[in-house]
Amino acid sequence: MLGESLTVRDLTICATPPGGEERTIVDSIDFSLTPGEVLALIGESGSGKTTIALAMLGYARSGCRIAGGSVQLGETDILSLNATQTRALRGHRVAYIAQSAAAAFNPSRTLMEQVTEGALIHGVMSRQAAREKAVSLFHDLALPEPDRIGDRYPHQVSGGQLQRVMAAMALITDPALVILDEPTTALDVTTQIDVLRAFKQVMRERGTTAIYVSHDLAVVAQMADQVLVLQNGETQEQNATARILEQPSHDYTRSLLAAARPHAQLSPSAGERGEELLRIDDLQVGYGSRHRDGRPENVVLEHINLQLAKGQAMGIIGESGSGKSTLARAVAGLVAPSQGAIQFDRRELSTTLRGRTREQFRRVQMVFQSADNALNPAHTVRRLLDRPLQTYFDLDRSARKARVEELMDRVRLPRTLLDRKPGELSGGQKQRVNLARALAAEPDLILCDEVTSALDTVVGAAILELLAELRRELGVTYLFISHDISTVRALCDDVMVLYHGECVEAGRCDAVLTAPKHDYTRKLIGSVPELRQGWLESRPLSRAEATA
Repeated sequence: MLGESLTVRDLTICATPPGGEERTIVDSIDFSLTPGEVLALIGESGSGKTTIALAMLGYARSGCRIAGGSVQLGETDILSLNATQTRALRGHRVAYIAQSAAAAFNPSRTLMEQVTEGALIHGVMSRQAAREKAVSLFHDLALPEPDRIGDRYPHQVSGGQLQRVMAAMALITDPALVILDEPTTALDVTTQIDVLRAFKQVMRERGTTAIYVSHDLAVVAQMADQVLVLQNGETQEQNATARILEQPSHDYTRSLLAAARPHAQLSPSAGERGEELLRIDDLQVGYGSRHRDGRPENVVLEHINLQLAKGQAMGIIGESGSGKSTLARAVAGLVAPSQGAIQFDRRELSTTLRGRTREQFRRVQMVFQSADNALNPAHTVRRLLDRPLQTYFDLDRSARKARVEELMDRVRLPRTLLDRKPGELSGGQKQRVNLARALAAEPDLILCDEVTSALDTVVGAAILELLAELRRELGVTYLFISHDISTVRALCDDVMVLYHGECVEAGRCDAVLTAPKHDYTRKLIGSVPELRQGWLESRPLSRAEATA
């Protein structure tokens, strides 16, 4: 299916918060695209980017309604369709690639079943043809073992791999319009290049029209023909991408571009290292049946050694599937190592949750990559933040209420969100609640697993400043996992580079990231997108693409 023109006129969306009055959250949005054009929606969390994108599917979130306007795709006015016609449109002519792949998949069904489902429901191809098309997309998206990965379940692939599988699920019907909602959020920089180039190639070959929602302006520079800048649901500026990057006319746009530049050092190294807080010796983590020597059938991490002093921050970088999150989970006790030892504050730490004390739970907190999975959707923000206070501290209701409000202030969230549930928050807002919940325990060590990946550049920079402030004022120690090398450079003293589950380089951040010794580290650093158009095309093909 070829791309179609898209015209949006006077789109207005309202929301009614629990117990409150209806208010406008998207106000009179206008834009138009010719077939094959890509429009990027940018702005801070809560600015209305995803709300507008979902309206292209004729959809409004719970508590919201599309109050006015039109969305014209070709000859079809999407907002005038009945329920049956809308179902026929979604997943066929209009496809959606969501921000959180983990929340989009059914854990009890194979990836292949879910990728081919849309094509079968809409009757666009046979089951065999759908499987062949899926495998072809797996190749195009540089997924490992493309002929076999479809037989796996969602929990058996990394977050970045799952994000690419979701892209295949959306593209399998050759839709005329694709909504890409932060599709590379979970990807490391090397994989991101492959995926972005694959997206551009697929859309160019099919003439696909696209809406690209992103907080990463360097990515937007590679993908979009036009940019629409949003703040509080209103258009601040709209122009060709090159004009936005080179000559922004609005102060808010200039602030977004400033925040997208490389971060300054937020936490200068304190010089002499303090007392050791975390030590890992010869750690090995895997899954599957054990061989006679005790080695797991599938090894995820091997020969990992690190020392982290109190008040210091260590960054862990590497591509998707390299074992970054597994390392954090092993320290948190969520996965048991098959070999090695973990010491916390010079005492051996049990490798299982059951063997740890409540005080150890309090002192070691983890902020997960996917706030969608980490936050109970049935609980309000107030209850989510109050729970750790009840668990770890002897505080009365009044003291807990004051502390909850203080935590909201800490992570730059309005207190008016306290009585909302996670489903009523933006992706960035949910991630900040995720961080506030960890801070509620007043931990010594925070395991940060991609804590800024879901945040726009302005809020992401504010969160980094907050983490640095907590470190300066409270002496908090961080194990900081990220695919964003600039955030690691800004926040961390030391860095460890993982590749295929092993450490290939480690040392002081300034030394490793300025003068890397290993080829893979050099590749990572060279893969960080630049804030200019044409950068993606100037990059050589990766090995995965060259052999696809």
